Amino acid sequence: MQMTKIDSIDTEPEGFCTVPAPALWLGGTGAIPFAFCALAAVFAPQEWTDLATRALAFYGAVILSFLGGIQWGLAISAGVQTNAFAQRLCLSVVPSLIGWGALFLPPFYGLLVMAAAFALVLYLDLKATTRDEAPAWYPKLRIPLSAAAMASLAIGAAVSI
Repeated sequence: MQMTKIDSIDTEPEGFCTVPAPALWLGGTGAIPFAFCALAAVFAPQEWTDLATRALAFYGAVILSFLGGIQWGLAISAGVQTNAFAQRLCLSVVPSLIGWGALFLPPFYGLLVMAAAFALVLYLDLKATTRDEAPAWYPKLRIPLSAAAMASLAIGAAVSI
């Protein structure tokens, strides 16, 4: 489908951009397991708490790996192999390593480590946007999704004490 002038970002006010609908919907549905597991850890019967916090940790590690993949994609999409390229590629593997390592920690610490890793990746994403290496709409997607993930991980950590 070809975009018309009305569909393009050029028709929006200066400094305003809209998150593409597929990214918004997929990102939003990706936040559901975080919220579900955190709520289950708090409100489900006690015998389900451990399962809910473990599921939360596993999902957190998976999504950290996904976010690292986005960093990898930003690096290779630039097409220029510079020191920044190599640095971004190196940084892109860190979220998955943190998520994997956090799974070996007691749930309280592991979930907090993952929450901190989400904050770190959000920082990298915001910096990429300010350098025009990521779309201008990206922070509008990433900030609320990261906040939901971090809040859910923190709730899971609190419940696991």
